[in-house]
Amino acid sequence: MPVVVITDEDVRRLLPMRDCIEAMRVGFRDWADGSAVSRPRMRYVAQHKDAERKYFANVHIGAVPSFGVAVVRAGSHIIKPPSKTVERRLYENPKPANSGIVVLYSMETAELIGLMHEFHLSGMRVGATSALAIDKIARPDASVFGLFGTGKQARAAFEAIALVRTFRRVNVFSPSREHREAFAHEMGRGGTEVVAAADPKAAVEGADVICCATSSLKPVFDGNWLEDGQLVVTIANSDVTNPIRRSEVDRRTYERAHTIIVTDWESVVDGNQLEILEPIAEGLVSRDIIHELKDVVADRIAVKQTSRTDAAQGVIYYKNNAGVALQFAAAGGLVYQRALAEGKCKMLPSELFETDLSAQYAAGYRPSP
Repeated sequence: MPVVVITDEDVRRLLPMRDCIEAMRVGFRDWADGSAVSRPRMRYVAQHKDAERKYFANVHIGAVPSFGVAVVRAGSHIIKPPSKTVERRLYENPKPANSGIVVLYSMETAELIGLMHEFHLSGMRVGATSALAIDKIARPDASVFGLFGTGKQARAAFEAIALVRTFRRVNVFSPSREHREAFAHEMGRGGTEVVAAADPKAAVEGADVICCATSSLKPVFDGNWLEDGQLVVTIANSDVTNPIRRSEVDRRTYERAHTIIVTDWESVVDGNQLEILEPIAEGLVSRDIIHELKDVVADRIAVKQTSRTDAAQGVIYYKNNAGVALQFAAAGGLVYQRALAEGKCKMLPSELFETDLSAQYAAGYRPSP
């Protein structure tokens, strides 16, 4: 079986966002019934010859039986870590390129079947997962969307979320006036009214769904501005490689939440995500109100959906707290199937990646992996 090389452009062509959302739905259902495997993301930093920089690795491993694919996602970067003078992790690869890949294995034969670029899919799967959650827990009549961010993640979130709810108006905010106005002009071409919000409060007020898709280390709005019944979504989180606690929402938002959904609780603990662990330890948030997305997708947990006319107390908070391997396995499995059927992608001989064990097998040996 040849090894299919799948580029970012191939992913764009072969995986519409709507199909990516459905792939996430399948993957999370497999996870809920215990058949999928998705270990917490592993990140580490190592010494670099430049004292101001570090080598940074980002690894996912997991499998989704419904697509018959197991994956190893390997991201490799040079970074400038956060410090007293630099608030966020800066990627400083000497070459202006991303070398991360997703390695695809067949769960039936254990063979290597694909090598896929990770950059474009990395943004898509986050937006698609946010949309999956919103489809399950947002108001059915949601019509106003508040969006924080104008970069890759915000664009993916906008595209995905607009597929599961029809918004008449989107208020987008970025600290950069130029960025938010350019985003509103570009994304408003599809018929939805997209408005550059003058300030953060304008993006929150009156919104049914508020999505934060930023690179900020600090809360992007005041939780006191929230209105009962709103759904808040964030993608930022702390992790063991970042000494600075990162959260797009403040303690007041946690306090206002009657239900909190996380993508993966094990990742909260494994990544030492203090922005949620500390409010629990302090009694501000009860562990009983925190549920995992897979249980919501599988309808094991019912999250009360209120319309604009219903009386509601508090907000719902979906903390898209971690990338998980099943996202790459589900979406990657679907893209692989389509790439193989299409036959346009580059194919490499499988022998390039295999060790020939025919002599050992013929002698009756089965070497350990």
